[in-house]
Amino acid sequence: MDFAYSPRTKTYLEQIRAFMDAHILPNESVYAEQVASASSRWTVPPVMEALKARARAEGLWNLFLPESEYGPGLSNLESAPLCEVMGRSPIAPEVFNCSFPDTGNMEVLVRYGTAEQKQEWLVPLLDGTIRSAFAMTEPDVASSDATNIESSIVRDGDAYVINGRKWWTSGIGDPRCALIIFMGKTDPRHPDRHKQQSMILIPRDARGISLVRMLQVFGYDDAPHGHGELLFEQVRVPASNLLLGEGRGFEIAQGRLGPGRIHHCMRQVGVAERALELMCRRARGRVAFGEPLSENDVTQERIAQARIEIDRARLLVLHAAWMMDTSGNKAARQAIAAIKVAVPEMTAHVLDWAIQLFGAAGVSQVFPLAYLSATARTMRILDGPDEVHREAIAKLELAKS
Repeated sequence: MDFAYSPRTKTYLEQIRAFMDAHILPNESVYAEQVASASSRWTVPPVMEALKARARAEGLWNLFLPESEYGPGLSNLESAPLCEVMGRSPIAPEVFNCSFPDTGNMEVLVRYGTAEQKQEWLVPLLDGTIRSAFAMTEPDVASSDATNIESSIVRDGDAYVINGRKWWTSGIGDPRCALIIFMGKTDPRHPDRHKQQSMILIPRDARGISLVRMLQVFGYDDAPHGHGELLFEQVRVPASNLLLGEGRGFEIAQGRLGPGRIHHCMRQVGVAERALELMCRRARGRVAFGEPLSENDVTQERIAQARIEIDRARLLVLHAAWMMDTSGNKAARQAIAAIKVAVPEMTAHVLDWAIQLFGAAGVSQVFPLAYLSATARTMRILDGPDEVHREAIAKLELAKS
């Protein structure tokens, strides 16, 4: 196993770090101010479009896609370190057109879309002129087991009719959201529970889609991106909008989730690195009881443990990425499940130590720790809860004996 960064990765890392320091980190407060001061929170801040234009002009665009036809052709192992650096800022992934759920949706279209579907949806997503949403989770069933979903996709002549209720549809609040990838059942009676589901492309402005409400995460609305609850009532789209074929929804989902988990986890490593950096600055600059906090034994212990846990988590992710590149996603599924459990736990530990060191300031809006902590906590649920991944790891381990 060789986790040494390739020359291409080193070059991109240097460029992205410079771009982050010069343009993104200084504009985080500008972004927040523009969202807060807009007539509607669901309005795209001008600074975001300016940053995107600058990133694209510098060639820092669509770096997540391994297919060279659409991007630089970086492997999972090559792109993972770039995700880490982008993860240091909540606004950075979008600046580089590497943000969820667009990344996963673009990967789906690249792998499973027809030429027509790619032309209509993939091209504008790659250009960053539209955004998208992914509708799978439902409020009325335990969606940690996606076979439970109840929404329906029914063939009616040359069209499909969609009905159902979805929530945590991330990105639906963005005024640029033009596409929803929807997962529902085309054959609820199929004896194989994993072949009952399909995925279909739905234009955001299709008739029959109602926004029930926008949801908050620990009080944060994540505007203008957001997470919504949607009602689909007799939504009709052309039959050609179906992805890959009836009953192949799980196949698509598995192809989508592997790379996505690398992206999520490496961004969380970046979050933890930023938290540790803030801890060290605070510890050296803050005096309590007559001495800098950096002289306190507990502070030193937590800083040391944070460094150990971050480096350990990074190596786990790089190992999973290497396995995906060399053996395929199926062979790497245990490693992928492991990082989905280990990395969010690590990030939560580091953020909690950082907040504790900052005291009351740590839970305020003055520093980014409270927001980063809220979003990091969702990672233990997003793309399957810890318990599901631990069960998968255990079953694969038992099968070896």
